[in-house]
Amino acid sequence: MYITRETDYGVRCVLYLARKGGGITPVNEIARAMHIPKSFLAKIVQRLVKAGIVISGRGISGGFSLAKKPKNISILDVIKAIQGNAAAINMCAIDKRMCRLSNTCSVHPIWVELRGLIEKRLQKENFAKLI
Repeated sequence: MYITRETDYGVRCVLYLARKGGGITPVNEIARAMHIPKSFLAKIVQRLVKAGIVISGRGISGGFSLAKKPKNISILDVIKAIQGNAAAINMCAIDKRMCRLSNTCSVHPIWVELRGLIEKRLQKENFAKLI
């Protein structure tokens, strides 16, 4: 499994908002505190909004806050919001149609098992634990 830089920044953003404990936080503040380029972060938070992880506040005092309690947001939720269903070591573990050998491959069940283990672990880790 590969975590993209964009996903890493998404996790940092949610972690920062969880530590804040509520209220609207400007994107500038998050970017500065978590060492994320502001223009890149603006795109990331839009994906987090679309996934229902954060909400946006508009206007002069606009920014972002968590849409849920930190205990109800897992690391897996953020990964899926940013990079989709990517908690697999091999694409055939997501969709066996990606490989014509999946039905006869002796390694395929291992990839599927590892995907399950990784997803369970990431689902178990929520942002309340991390703060």
